Amino acid sequence: MSRLPVMSSKRVFTSSSSSESQPDCQPAQKKVRKDPEQTKPKAAATIIGGKRPLVAATTAPASRPVRSAGAATVAVGPSRGVLKPHVTSTAPKRGAVKQPVASTVPKGGGGGAARRPAWDLKGKVTDMEGKIQNYQVRVKSVHQENEALKESVVQTRMREAEMKRELERQRNQISVYEEELQALSRVREELVKTTSDKNTLQSLLSNLEGKYKVMETLRDSQEIELQTLKMKQSVQESTLARLQASLSATEEEVRSLKETVADQKDKLYTGEMERRQLHNTIQELKGNIRVFCRVRPLVGGGLGDHIQLAANDNKTLTLAKTEESHVGRAGDMHKNYNFTFDRVFGHRASQQEVFEEIALLVQSALDGYNVCCFAYGQTGSGKTFTMEGEGFEETRGVIPRAVQQIFSASEKLAEQGWEFTFTASFVEIYNDNLRDLLYTGKANKRPEHEIRKLSNNKVTVTNLTYQKVSSEDQVLGLIALANQNRSTAQTNINDRSSRSHSVFQLDIEGANAGRDIKCMSSLCLVDLAGSERMLKSQSQGERFKEMTAINGSLSNLGIVITALANKESHVPYRNCKLTYLLQSCLGGNSKTLMFVNIAPESDSFGESLNSLRFASKVNDCVIGTAAANRK
Repeated sequence: MSRLPVMSSKRVFTSSSSSESQPDCQPAQKKVRKDPEQTKPKAAATIIGGKRPLVAATTAPASRPVRSAGAATVAVGPSRGVLKPHVTSTAPKRGAVKQPVASTVPKGGGGGAARRPAWDLKGKVTDMEGKIQNYQVRVKSVHQENEALKESVVQTRMREAEMKRELERQRNQISVYEEELQALSRVREELVKTTSDKNTLQSLLSNLEGKYKVMETLRDSQEIELQTLKMKQSVQESTLARLQASLSATEEEVRSLKETVADQKDKLYTGEMERRQLHNTIQELKGNIRVFCRVRPLVGGGLGDHIQLAANDNKTLTLAKTEESHVGRAGDMHKNYNFTFDRVFGHRASQQEVFEEIALLVQSALDGYNVCCFAYGQTGSGKTFTMEGEGFEETRGVIPRAVQQIFSASEKLAEQGWEFTFTASFVEIYNDNLRDLLYTGKANKRPEHEIRKLSNNKVTVTNLTYQKVSSEDQVLGLIALANQNRSTAQTNINDRSSRSHSVFQLDIEGANAGRDIKCMSSLCLVDLAGSERMLKSQSQGERFKEMTAINGSLSNLGIVITALANKESHVPYRNCKLTYLLQSCLGGNSKTLMFVNIAPESDSFGESLNSLRFASKVNDCVIGTAAANRK
């Protein structure tokens, strides 16, 4: 709270030239000093409590000393927090004569307050106290407004909380309405469906009513016909008596024909058994291990000059090679390598012609014999084409044609009382590791596989997918899946080279309930990976590792064939997984056919010669006579 300036106890005169005012001032000053009421705070109380009395400006002295106690009347000021209007102070510094304050009220008439003299400090204090009182009233009003606003805020917050609760209730109600709306939607759908069913039933009822009328008409006509039939029945009864007599004679004839049919079935079964026996004898005469040779044509067609095929002999093949003389003679030396196999197919041989030669061998699988067919040769010599072929009917390979023949023959044997069940599996040997080609799970969760030999000398693979099949299309679908999963890569020799050995096996179980006969067999079709030469294929990295594994397994296959040909007491089937898996086909109870495929290019002469020499060793092997697996 600011204090008003206190004047000095010295007398101050407003004008030195006025001689009349000086004597008046002195008695006034003495009167002020003698008057004790002016020093009391009662005047301040009077100012604060009511209106201050008007003081005539003419009777007041020009200057009046003010006691220091006069400031005490100004002690009643505005409370804290009340803003004071900014008033420009015109009070002089301590010790100086106070100048009159410039009035903001315009001079002249009109109801404005009279300007106070400079010496009327009490009046000024009274004015200030009036202003303070006005400020206090305004502060009180502001406090009341503040309290009212606080109450309004509280009420607003209460309303807000209530509105939030109402909003939550509305949301819950909306959720209930939405659920009811969904229920109503379902009811509406059911109503639409019921309406549609009603219309359908009404249409059906109309149709039935029309049919009923038609049926009534038919009933009337049928009744008429019934009367006619009753008349005919009497006639037929007499005829029936005559027919019963002839029926007895016919039944006797039928009984005789049934005996003849049973006798014919016995003869048919005997003939089927004899056919199987003769068929097996023919296959044994041809050899339990048979070798076919097939020459792939050149890319542009034709045949290489170093391969010679006899015109009238389909069992011989000659490789001719021209070598430089190493003994100093003039001219070159011509050297021929002659080979003889069970059948040689030239570059013009079709897929159908090749399969016709092994069709009887495939038939043996349904007769209860284990059958194995595999293709051998260098990479790019046409092994996969021979075994699998292409999607067209004319270019289908041995595997799809053999499957087709198996199911076709099983349908014919079903007429004689045979029932067959088939189980297919497809495995590849990649880097001397077994992989399930029918596996459809995640690659990182592939199970491990092991080759195990059962007590009946049958070889099986653990954790392998064995799929029951009942039609040719199912098997072809599995073959397509296996081709997608098989490991292939591009090399310098072949754009799509097989980097693994694939083995397709179809297990067959047959039963003839009428004859109480059961048979079990397996058809094994193998596509071997091709042998490679490092200098020619230029394999590196992963291809080099694959080439090493392929050549190693083929070398072990050659060692096994040599041991069989030499009739050694120990045959090293367990040297690699390829020979261990094919153990029953090579040295067990099986009929085996080997395709040796050779490439016609002149730069493949060395590989072709090695393949033909290996095939000759296989052709010389004797593994014994295969027996049917029957019970």
